Amino acid sequence: MASGDYYEVLGVPKGASAEDIRKAYRALARKLHPDVNKAPDAQRRFTEVQKAYDVLSDEKKRSLYDQFGEAAFEAGGPPPGHSAGTRGGRRAGAAQSMDPEELDEFFESVFGGRPSGFGGAGGGFGRRGGGARAEAEPVRQNIDVTFEQVSKGGTQSLRVTEGGRARTIEVKVPRGIEQGASLRVRGAAGGRDVILGVNMVPHELFLRGGLDNPGKGLDLYLYLPLTFAESALGATVKVPTPSGAVDLTVPAGVASGQRLRLRSKGLTDEEGRVGDLYAVVRVVPPSAPLEAEERELLRRMSERGGSPRAGPGWPAGGAPGRGS
Repeated sequence: MASGDYYEVLGVPKGASAEDIRKAYRALARKLHPDVNKAPDAQRRFTEVQKAYDVLSDEKKRSLYDQFGEAAFEAGGPPPGHSAGTRGGRRAGAAQSMDPEELDEFFESVFGGRPSGFGGAGGGFGRRGGGARAEAEPVRQNIDVTFEQVSKGGTQSLRVTEGGRARTIEVKVPRGIEQGASLRVRGAAGGRDVILGVNMVPHELFLRGGLDNPGKGLDLYLYLPLTFAESALGATVKVPTPSGAVDLTVPAGVASGQRLRLRSKGLTDEEGRVGDLYAVVRVVPPSAPLEAEERELLRRMSERGGSPRAGPGWPAGGAPGRGS
């Protein structure tokens, strides 16, 4: 992402609680999602917000970020115990005192795999290393994957730079891979492994996992625009899905915000599990000016139906308002 503090990106202080971070992310995601914000930089800002949330919503990733900053998640970034600087008042080399097994678990939780040379078969560091020579540190880089790649899987060519030399490698993208996951390509950079952090490119219609679980799971959400007539009378409309358009029956009287579920029309993963697709209704007013008789008809319908702003807590006199 562009340079900038993750806390500043979300607009929260460094000591913010997990709930404050979640609330800040949800507010920004609603504001910046390309489905609702058509500003030229909306997609870039949405991606920055999502990356910041992926780190700060995870306790271990957040701890790593607080100590080493963005460098911990970029190609060539310092692993724990190898930073030359300090952050947050802590000595950068403090992580060197961690138990090797704890380092193994720490890397596995943050990067999705153990670093070469730390324990395990063939490792050369710590109690379990057996004295073998430590393997070369893997090359770390991010990879952007499109919705189509997530939906269908496939192979992507990626440019990797190692030791001042650039080379192109082939990366297998598993179907259904999640935002923030890691892909490991063995020996792809002059014998060194390449670890790739997955970043999903936002889709123009589909939102994976909704605002409570962004970029995760197999369920998909999309906004379904409906006219007044379609929402009041019901309709059958075409809806896009990852496998093609399908007919969706809209019941009469559906309101904005209601979710219409299409079973097994979400994403599919490598194990064959399938999510659902939720069409979130958004009633759209007419774009063209109404004729006088149309306005009168709508006014009479509104008065006959009563005010939706009735009940405890609403001020008196909440009758339907009259337009011009």
